[in-house]
Amino acid sequence: MAYGISTYAYFWRISQRAPKPLSLLDMLVDTKEQGGELFQICDYPAIESYDHAHLADIRDAARDLGLCLELGTRGVRPECLAKYLDIAAQLDVTLVRSMMNTIDHRPGVDEAVALMRQALPGYEESGVTLGLETYEQVSTDDLLAVVKGVDSDRLGIVLDPGNSVARLERPVDVINATAPYVVNIHVKDFAFTRRDGWVGFTYAGCPLGTGLLDYDAMIAAVRPLERGINQIVEHWLPWQDEGFDATARLEHQWTQHSISTLLSNTVSSTTLLRSE
Repeated sequence: MAYGISTYAYFWRISQRAPKPLSLLDMLVDTKEQGGELFQICDYPAIESYDHAHLADIRDAARDLGLCLELGTRGVRPECLAKYLDIAAQLDVTLVRSMMNTIDHRPGVDEAVALMRQALPGYEESGVTLGLETYEQVSTDDLLAVVKGVDSDRLGIVLDPGNSVARLERPVDVINATAPYVVNIHVKDFAFTRRDGWVGFTYAGCPLGTGLLDYDAMIAAVRPLERGINQIVEHWLPWQDEGFDATARLEHQWTQHSISTLLSNTVSSTTLLRSE
């Protein structure tokens, strides 16, 4: 098991609002400086345009920094998954995260199963695991139906319990239902706050340990340390009224806090396992 950081933890610093957006190499260096052990290149379309030499440079930079890499895309079409399997091979990646839907394709369970049965043999032969993420566009029951329908040791769930709240699914229910099938965890905390005048709520991110994510219960259910499941830091950080500098500074602080918290948790968990 390793702790890592996702491109989503750099959401604002790689956005068009950044005066000078961070490069992929910048994020790798920062991940190492933060104490991360791996970096998940997730929903980062530019990676698809990198030629073999550019991908080799990224792989070598990560290796020199002592980092592992993971990938993330969207969709279940075989051609997309094959493209990312090829990129994974060039980056020495052994886990690819995807999501059921894309802008122009929203398959039902039966179609998704059929498509993934076409794609999975390549992953099985290459020793690469594919994980489908929990999120509000697809019910957890349907997502599990796809995973069970394909029935491959190389297909599982990327657990992000905060995403499914927008579907009125309780995080604890998502965690308990998916726990046996989880292959990757996205760690971000979240909370509701009242809007001005108490007219509705804002649902957004918050520093790890200060919101509604029951991290300890999630870890108890999934057992990532025992099962070798990596945990990836993400954020839902709202844009700050003070502008980019304030937003970027807070984004950095949240990542520092998350990695520090996770590393402390590892020490405690390892000590507990040894005592047992």
